[in-house]
Amino acid sequence: MTTHAPPFTDIAQLTDALRGSGYALLRPADVATLAGCSLDELNTLVASWDQLAPDSYLKDGGNYRRRRHSCFIQDGATLTQTAHRAHWQPVEYNALHGGMHRLFEPVDPATVALPAWGKLLRALGDACSRVRAGHPWYVEAHQFRIDTLEGIGRPTPEGAHRDGVDFVAVLLVGRSHIKGGETRIFQAAGPDGKRFTMLDPWTLILLDDATVIHESTPIQPDGENGHRDTLVLTWRTGGFQGDTEQRTVT
Repeated sequence: MTTHAPPFTDIAQLTDALRGSGYALLRPADVATLAGCSLDELNTLVASWDQLAPDSYLKDGGNYRRRRHSCFIQDGATLTQTAHRAHWQPVEYNALHGGMHRLFEPVDPATVALPAWGKLLRALGDACSRVRAGHPWYVEAHQFRIDTLEGIGRPTPEGAHRDGVDFVAVLLVGRSHIKGGETRIFQAAGPDGKRFTMLDPWTLILLDDATVIHESTPIQPDGENGHRDTLVLTWRTGGFQGDTEQRTVT
């Protein structure tokens, strides 16, 4: 395990990095370039993190997480939002919350309608397709706010994990009055790992979920109203997890 400054990836090496190391870490300017928009356009999404709903499913008894969740299907250049549905993971991938149908509030339609939303999701899906053919992609989008209003906030209460998908993107949307929140990634079948802290809004870590395990360490308050906002996106082939037993909500 090494502890260094964030090991940023040259955007021109994004595909090779995912194939070789199982992850790519992009600077905010490169994320905007990849999405074909400006950082100002990406920032039009930020205000929606102030409107997230409490996560009532936390099994550790905490009240530190707020979130919204929606699903999409990407087929070529077409990104289509599905009927609202519960999020489901098997216990093999989420020992704490697996096996539960968790129905969260959907991402606000006004947020989905912003041009930056579609540009970002399509561009990242295209990046995944350059590594592994997957159309159509079954995409889940999670807006998270982890706060420190009651002390410690846990971005990944389930610990180091895989998500049971093909690719995972974690984008830092913002940090305010906190310390901690270190990102840790480990080889799924080896000893190597990296640890670093994403500090600048729209920093992105894109992960091959079959190759690496990931987690984020707890956050602690460093002032009033401390919180950490992220956008987590996943891409999966063949259907959403739990499709054979999923209770789709319309």
